[in-house]
Amino acid sequence: MAKSMLIITRRAPWAGPGAREALDIALAGGAFDLPLAMLFLDDGVFQLASSQSPGRLEQKDLTANLQALPLFGVESLYASAHSLSQRGLATDSLNLPVEVLDDAALRALIERHDQVITL
Repeated sequence: MAKSMLIITRRAPWAGPGAREALDIALAGGAFDLPLAMLFLDDGVFQLASSQSPGRLEQKDLTANLQALPLFGVESLYASAHSLSQRGLATDSLNLPVEVLDDAALRALIERHDQVITL
């Protein structure tokens, strides 16, 4: 039986390669039917913001990759309620459906996965 994996993405979409690397790991793992989930934490919640302009930074848009996650079997998507609140993001304005968790639920989520990768 494959071990469960949680990918925690903590970087804003254009603050270096961390956000794209987390998505690449999730998509690759999903393609191989690995049981995995993804948690958007800290500035990582900015990846879920619907109004992004990557062209201004000469970057590729991550939205298509994010929306492909369920197609690759990555359907367990979570976001920190505290991180969303601190950054002024409302759940109804996110570009991807995620389950919003409080701090206690975040700890439980992390504890129930065999492997945790943080980027």
